Formats: sequence, structure tokens, C-alpha cells
Amino acid sequence: MQPNRTFIVDFLLKLLQTPSPTGNTEAGISLIEQTCAQIGLETYRTVKGALVAKLPHESADKAAITVASHVDTLGGMVKEIKGNGRLALTQLGGYLAASVVGEYCQVETAAGKIITGTVLLNKQSVHIHSGDEINKLGDSMENVEVRLDARTFSYRETNALGIAVGDFVSWDTRTQYTETGYIKSRHLDNKAGVAAAVGAAEMMLRHGVVAKQPSYLFFSNYEEVGHGAAAGIPSDTEELLVIDMAPIGAGQASDEFGVSICVKDNSGPYDLAMRRRLVALAKAARLPYNLDVYVRYGSDGSAALYAGANMRVGLIGPGVDASHAYERTHLESVLNSTLLTAAYLTESR
Repeated sequence: MQPNRTFIVDFLLKLLQTPSPTGNTEAGISLIEQTCAQIGLETYRTVKGALVAKLPHESADKAAITVASHVDTLGGMVKEIKGNGRLALTQLGGYLAASVVGEYCQVETAAGKIITGTVLLNKQSVHIHSGDEINKLGDSMENVEVRLDARTFSYRETNALGIAVGDFVSWDTRTQYTETGYIKSRHLDNKAGVAAAVGAAEMMLRHGVVAKQPSYLFFSNYEEVGHGAAAGIPSDTEELLVIDMAPIGAGQASDEFGVSICVKDNSGPYDLAMRRRLVALAKAARLPYNLDVYVRYGSDGSAALYAGANMRVGLIGPGVDASHAYERTHLESVLNSTLLTAAYLTESR
């Protein structure tokens, strides 16, 4: 079996450009739902709004396995309409304020109206403020504001646009797929992982290959705030494989080409037996892989375990550079994650 590169790229690029900040993921969940239907998977929503798809399988006598990936992303929420008509934000997820300064954004009002803007420091112009003054501001969202693309200079004028406290703000992802195979975008964490999960299912269905036991795909919508898979995983699941991005940088083994297998993050070690099986599967399929420890990281697997889930948990994913900023990966890493996921779903236990 080989992944459908065109399908995976087209789906990933479309998903990356579909806003789904944590807490407001309907558009992203709907796109995954529609794509699952197109490839022949039945789905249902959980109470919290996550999406579950069930794969065709051989035996109902074995315990179930679930592959989880999250579609929710970093973002912002309107905290205050300022007296000058601009917006103060509160963060959705963990990121440095400086990583979004200068980014285009959009505000979605309660009525569904989209108003564009730009994220700026509240003292931005070097013709007005000193460089030292500006440089000290990028470490806190308290020094950040949204300049709306509307003629507004007061609270009243901005409020009249329909904007209110609690409205969601999403970043322009600036998604690019280069001729050299790199994918540059915000929110590759974890839409690259979602693409790998859906790509594995599409490949299996296209080749008529079924899972060896009851198997599900779980697309969570609250991972960035820590409770995505704390509930909603199918109750017969005995083993959970999470697909999430692997951070790249100093001291890390992960890269933008292989599939990473996480041995430990800040929630502790992942299941040793699963890790060894994943390594064996990667070797058997001749996939480039990396074992890595993620020191400032938690996953949907962490959330499930902290919530008391009685299941084995493993974690794999594509390598992503500059995580929680303007990220980059290579298509090879997504494809290798797709292939390892499919190997996991079809292995004999």
C-alpha cells in the first residue's frame, strides 16, 4: 500500500486554511466529517463535539484500538474592546505573544460575521516609540492589540460592528506547499497529524485492507487546553495511539522527514510495549523513524491517562519545526506518519 499523496496534500492544505481555534472548531470538525464520508467512513459526534470514525475490521472478538489526533489550534479571544476601538486578547493555548505580533487575523462575531485585522504591539511604530521600548513589549499579551480593518476609533464604533467580548480570533495561516516538498503554515500542530490519520484510512479503504480488530479514529477539539481526550474515546478501547507533532530543535532527535516515536513527555513515559511494537513496525516497513523525548509537551494521550483511562498509550507524529509559531514540516514526514499509522492498524496482535 502507498498513500495517496495528492489526497493527503489537498486535504491538509484545505484543513490548514480552515479556522478551528480551540473552543470554536466546528468548521474543522465538519471538514474532517465530510472527508471521512467521501472515503466511506461512518462518523458520529461526542457530547463535547469531538468526531469519531469507525474503520472496517476483521474480528469483533478482540479489544478495540483508537487512533487520536486533534484539530483544535492556537488562537485568541476578545478580552476587551479598548477605548480606541482596538481589541485586547486573551490566549487560546500556549504561545509567545511575540510569535503572533504582525500576523493578519480574523474575528468571528456571534452572528457569524468575519472582520479582518492585524495583531500589533500597542506601541508598534518606531517613528513614535524607541526600539528599546518596543522590544520590551513582545513578551506579554497585555501589550498586544488587534487593529481592525474597519473605520473605528472608539468602543462604541467597534461594538456597533457586532464585536463583543468572547468572540474568537484566528490567525492567517500563510499556508504554502513548496516545490521542494515543504509545507509551511501555522497549525501544522496538529493538522498534519489529522492528515496522517485520515490518509491512513483512505489508503486502507482504497486497497480494500481492513483493520485486524475494532478500530476508531478520534478527532479531538480541546487538546490545546489539556482536556481533548479526557472523555469521548470509545469505551471499548484498550489501546490508544496518538498522532501529534514532534518538536524539532536543539536537543531533539526528531526531524522533518521521518516519523517520530515519543518515548516520554512531561506527563511521563509512554507504554513501553507499544513503543517497541511501533519501532518494529517502522523497521519492517523500512520507514525512517526517530525516538525522542519531548520535554515541554503533553498530548491527548496525557489527557486520557490523567482522566483515568485504563488503556495503553503510544505517541507518534511528523516532525514540525518552530512549533506554536510559523511552523514547517516536509510531506515525507506526513507520509511516513501515515504509513506507520496504517501498519499499526493492520498489524496482527
